[in-house]
Amino acid sequence: MEPLLGGETAVVTGAASGNGRAIARSFARHGADVVCADVREEPRQGGEPTHEVIEAETDQRATHVGCDVSDYDEVEAAVTAADEFGGVSVMVNNAGIVGPQSPVTELDLSAYRDLLRVNLDGVVHGSKAAALRMVESGEGGSIVNISSVAGIAGYGGISPYSAAKGAIRTFTYALASELGEDGIRVNSVHPGVIETAMTVDDVPMVDGEQAEALLATVPLGRFGDPEEVAGVCTFLASDLSSYVTAESLVVDGGLLNSR
Repeated sequence: MEPLLGGETAVVTGAASGNGRAIARSFARHGADVVCADVREEPRQGGEPTHEVIEAETDQRATHVGCDVSDYDEVEAAVTAADEFGGVSVMVNNAGIVGPQSPVTELDLSAYRDLLRVNLDGVVHGSKAAALRMVESGEGGSIVNISSVAGIAGYGGISPYSAAKGAIRTFTYALASELGEDGIRVNSVHPGVIETAMTVDDVPMVDGEQAEALLATVPLGRFGDPEEVAGVCTFLASDLSSYVTAESLVVDGGLLNSR
């Protein structure tokens, strides 16, 4: 059977850890070469760098590129690195931070702007850099933007995060409209509570005092695994979703629509 992503080259931002690491590894297992773009090389949870794991686990090629997504030149360099593997055909804008956690009346505006530079500017930067290459190639492609259920519902205490993730959703729709004639599909993925370093360390949700109450709001009765986000991204990167664009796919165990 032909691999789902055979012949594709993907750039994944925030690929060192969490969802980004799982996405990069899934893409490689399904036949894609992968550029792992991240400010760090080693995963937050420890272990071997993602690109080394990919080359050990699969027959695919992979490389790490140091990349601060708030800097367009660095994102462009990561996309350019994909030329070594044949040129970017799949772009996943995954890198993100939690940012300030406070009521808006106590919001640190400097921290708020830092969040926007990573969570929103990073998606715009990645989309622009990849779209330029995809349009130039004339072969189309797939752009997947990682948002959050907070980008649909909005959550108090993390209003800047919710705002940035909500903007990603509507940016995705606008970009799909712009790029459709070039054969480029653009979709967003909205994870719920996924067990990563972010939900364990940055905002203790899966192991902290909130865990039991949170689980009661999830119909499937468990938190998500990064592999489950990766599976949806693999679908969106592949021809299985060839007629899917301007779509928001929620990966949350039913949390959002059962509130």
